[in-house]
Amino acid sequence: MAALNVADYGYVVETGEIVLEGTGKDLLSDERVKKAYLGES
Repeated sequence: MAALNVADYGYVVETGEIVLEGTGKDLLSDERVKKAYLGES
């Protein structure tokens, strides 16, 4: 997710609703984002 590396702030949207939001750094370190979108466990 290269975009989160440079983003000041980001949103994670699922089925049209914001489910997470925060700084790019915070989202990259969020376990839910890692599992669902980055393929990490």
